[in-house]
Amino acid sequence: MHGPALSGWLMVALCAATGVYCLLRMRVCAGEERRAAGGEAVMGFGMASMALPAAVLTPPTWGWAVYAAVFGGATLHGLFTVRRGGHHLHHLVGSLAMVYMAVAMASPATGAHTGHTPGTTSGIPVVTGGLLLYYVVYVLHAGARLAPVATVRTVRAGGPGQGQGPGPGPAWATRPELALACRLSMALAMLAMLVTL
Repeated sequence: MHGPALSGWLMVALCAATGVYCLLRMRVCAGEERRAAGGEAVMGFGMASMALPAAVLTPPTWGWAVYAAVFGGATLHGLFTVRRGGHHLHHLVGSLAMVYMAVAMASPATGAHTGHTPGTTSGIPVVTGGLLLYYVVYVLHAGARLAPVATVRTVRAGGPGQGQGPGPGPAWATRPELALACRLSMALAMLAMLVTL
């Protein structure tokens, strides 16, 4: 995961910004949407910390066990919520992918982050390939949903300033296209992390 410094910092910035946006969404949303935003915030900050360039921070061997435990807990939570459908299945796959990457990076074959030599892998190729395929399909689907289409704009009843959710906060935090863009950016970051595995 810890590749060249510039790409690593760009990944950190993208994932951290996504995590911050998800925290803002948590303030103004309620119910399932609030819980989904919380899970996405954890994922964003976890991915940001995993993407830190090795020159800045080389996590100790036990650090990968912490990642695996945190996202293992998120996976268990996802197993109980997946029956509700929607984004819960995507959160479950994301949590499993984070556990998989943490275990792969902690394995002795990778030297706990010393870098990869060409032709070597630190994961199970079939699992890595399956996750890559899932995220490619997800990115293409989410990107197609964000593509602009000619539609007639309808005005919500209640006028401007309404529909901000249960708490104080900016109306843009609840825009569904921003939430989808947030998920798309995390899926792209996950693709980049899996490719380097």
